[in-house]
Amino acid sequence: MVKSFRLAVTLATLLGAAPLLAACHTTAGVGQDLSQGGHALTNSANANAPTTPAQ
Repeated sequence: MVKSFRLAVTLATLLGAAPLLAACHTTAGVGQDLSQGGHALTNSANANAPTTPAQ
């Protein structure tokens, strides 16, 4: 029971990581992908920030 659960979790993890690994072929590519994700998050936060501080 535990062995089959562990196998299922391992397979799910590998299948989930496959698109991430296919998206960038080098370590530099990983850094660029993470950087782009950070920029998108920052831009979204800035776009949705209130224009005046709450009092």
